[in-house]
Amino acid sequence: MKSISLFACGGIGDLGLRHAGFDVLVANELIPERAEVFKYNFPESHMIIGDIWEKQDEILSETKRLLGSDRLDLVFATPPCQGMSKNGRGKLLNLSRAGLRPEVDPRNLLVLPTIAIFKKSEAHTLVMENVPEMENTFIPDPENGNDLINIIDLIGRSLGPEFTHSVNVVEFADYGVPQSRQRLISIFTKNQNLKAHFDIHGTLLPPTTHNKLGINKAKWVTVRDAIYDTPPLDASSAKNAEHKEIPYHRVPLLDEEKYLWVSNTATEKSAFDNQCINPACRYDANPSHKASRNLEGINRSSTETPIYCLKCSSLLPRPWVKKEGQYRLMKGFTSAYKRMSWNSPASTLTRNLSYACSDNKLHPEQNRVLSLYEAMKLHTIADYSFDWRRADGKKVSDKLIRELIGESIPPKGLEQIFAFIASVADNKNNIDRKNTFQKQALTSNHQQELFV
Repeated sequence: MKSISLFACGGIGDLGLRHAGFDVLVANELIPERAEVFKYNFPESHMIIGDIWEKQDEILSETKRLLGSDRLDLVFATPPCQGMSKNGRGKLLNLSRAGLRPEVDPRNLLVLPTIAIFKKSEAHTLVMENVPEMENTFIPDPENGNDLINIIDLIGRSLGPEFTHSVNVVEFADYGVPQSRQRLISIFTKNQNLKAHFDIHGTLLPPTTHNKLGINKAKWVTVRDAIYDTPPLDASSAKNAEHKEIPYHRVPLLDEEKYLWVSNTATEKSAFDNQCINPACRYDANPSHKASRNLEGINRSSTETPIYCLKCSSLLPRPWVKKEGQYRLMKGFTSAYKRMSWNSPASTLTRNLSYACSDNKLHPEQNRVLSLYEAMKLHTIADYSFDWRRADGKKVSDKLIRELIGESIPPKGLEQIFAFIASVADNKNNIDRKNTFQKQALTSNHQQELFV
């Protein structure tokens, strides 16, 4: 089947497309260094670098040229989520109130050129991936002046009644990914087989393969399952922070203060919860760190968490800031400087995965963050043939690797979704199953009427 990819980034999500049997004919990405990674790994695809607003005609013309007499099946689009995500909402709200940013994030408007390209491409199916908050995001309605309209409603109205849409929040751990990552998968289709399947099942997603407890399915794949046997590292020295024989199995060093905090952090705990390390005291009931939402719905950390032991007044090994000889607790949430659990999927890997202060990114027991190698395994990139190289020959930096992982979706989960869409779309028996289902429903209703 034939597809194009919009907001393709480095092509990690497109691994799922390719391994599900789709040819990725054309891709578009704004940032050149990301596009170069895509080009190296997808040499058979035509990458168009630049702003999607300005590149619509080029994307469509190249797609038409490469299709020849064939038809396009699917458009895959992953527009930026920062204007919608939980992590960005509070900051954007504060900036807006300060007059520093428009209330409608321009990145949220990228759905408009996506719809335009999809309609003109004549593909039968559009698959969009974004954060769950997309379902509740509103943008100006281009047909009704300044009125706001829900993004999903706008897409449905723009495509028209011939399209069926399946919009679901997906937990990728439910598809065997060793990472808890929730995303909104929105599927819009006019393919008759897919529409028939939706009419019967109410979704266009494949059945999940895993769950938390392993009831009637496989149990979630955990951090232990994925990286337990990885050789140990330690962030206290350059000698111990890198494995010479395993590419990308390296971690940034922690300075003396951060190492103190991390090395005293218990399993599945945050450094903000650390207790007294004074040998003469060892008091372990100092209040732990808390966070709660204020009246505006913005999450705020407690300002009352102690930095000194309540029993002996010793400085606690909690993340601190020192100013003019005085210590105060660093601003941060309960998930900062926190260790992952061995027995659960990893928390969502973000572009800040190599920072100890990022959410739940400390190794379950070693004094360090995850290595890039471990992140690749937890993100399932390691399950595929993918080279961290650029088509222009320039070096791929660790920063770029973190960005590409943090802004992509685990390909193992996407492959299952795309393979399911392809199998249903190409299965002529779905129409027969729909007709059978409808006949059974009519028969059942008739029997009930006779009984009454």
